[in-house]
Amino acid sequence: MLKKIPAADPIREATIDALKNIVDSLLELMFEAGITVQQFNYVVRDRAVRAASSRVLRETGRNSKSRVSIITGLPRSEVTKISSEAHDYVNAKLAQSVARRILTAWFESPSFLTPNGEPATLSIFGKKRSFEKLVSAHGGGIPVRAMLDELTQLDAVERVGNNHVKAKSRTPVSVGLTPAAIGALGQRCSDLMRTMMKNVRRCDHPLFEATSLVQDADFDLIPVIRREISSQGARFIGGTNSFLKRIQKNPRIARPNPAERCRVGVTVFYFEDAEESNAAAGGGRKRTPRTNLRRVRTKKPARASPKSNSRKKAKNPLGLRD
Repeated sequence: MLKKIPAADPIREATIDALKNIVDSLLELMFEAGITVQQFNYVVRDRAVRAASSRVLRETGRNSKSRVSIITGLPRSEVTKISSEAHDYVNAKLAQSVARRILTAWFESPSFLTPNGEPATLSIFGKKRSFEKLVSAHGGGIPVRAMLDELTQLDAVERVGNNHVKAKSRTPVSVGLTPAAIGALGQRCSDLMRTMMKNVRRCDHPLFEATSLVQDADFDLIPVIRREISSQGARFIGGTNSFLKRIQKNPRIARPNPAERCRVGVTVFYFEDAEESNAAAGGGRKRTPRTNLRRVRTKKPARASPKSNSRKKAKNPLGLRD
C-alpha cells in the first residue's frame, strides 16, 4: 500500500519560515549579550504560558490550564508550575552561561585572585593557577583555545605576552551594548510585530506600514542613499512630533478628560542586507588575529644512565669513601 502523503499546510510552513527570519535577528542580540539557547528556551516557555493564559481568559472569561497546555504544547504540569511561580520562573531557571561562570570564578575564587583581591594574571597553561585550570574547573568541557578566543573577541580578557592572559571585564558582553539601547530595541521590535500582526489579521482599520525596497542597489551609492534617507526620515519624524503635539492641544479635537489613553507613534528605520553591506564596507564584528598557543614544558634534570652507575660501583665495590 502507498503511504499517504500528509497534506501541505502553507500557513504553517510560511509561519515557520517567518519565525526563522525573526529568530535569526534575535540570535544576533543573544550572542552579543551572552544569552544561551537554553536560557532563550526558558524565556519562550515562560512568555508562551503567560500569553496563552491571557488569551484564554480573554476568550472564555476563566483560567484553564488545560487550554493553555493545548495551545502551547507544554505539559499541563509545566504550565501549572510556570503560572504559580509568577515572574521568578525564568530567573530560577536561567543558569550562568559558560563564559560568565569562567569570569565569575576568576573574579571571586581565592585560587585565582591576587593578595589584593584582584583577578590574577594567569599563565595560559599549567597544572596549578592557570587559565587552563580555570576553564577545566568551570568550563564544562570547553577547550581552552575556544574559550580564550571567545572571551578575547568580547574584550573580556587580553593576552599578556605569549603565554599569559588577564581579565578586563567581569561581564562577557560586546562593547557598545547598554540596557537603554537593548530596551529600546525590544520595544520597537514589539511595536512593529504588533502592527504587522494586526494587519495580517485583516482588521477593519489597518495600521500604516509600508516599505520602499530595491534589490540591486549599487554599493558605491550606499553613502548617498544613507545620507538622503536619514535627512528625509528626520524631517518626517519632526513633522509627526509637531502634529501629535498640536492635535493633543487642540480643544476642538482633544477631550479635556479622556477616559482611555493609548500609545500612538510611528518609527522610521533604514536597512541594508547585512552580509553584503558588511563585506563591502569592511564592517561587522572586529576580528582578533589568532595566534598559536604553545604549552611551555619545563625540562627535567637528566638522570644518570644505569651503565654509569654500574661503573661507579665497579670502581668502588665496597662503597668506601675517599
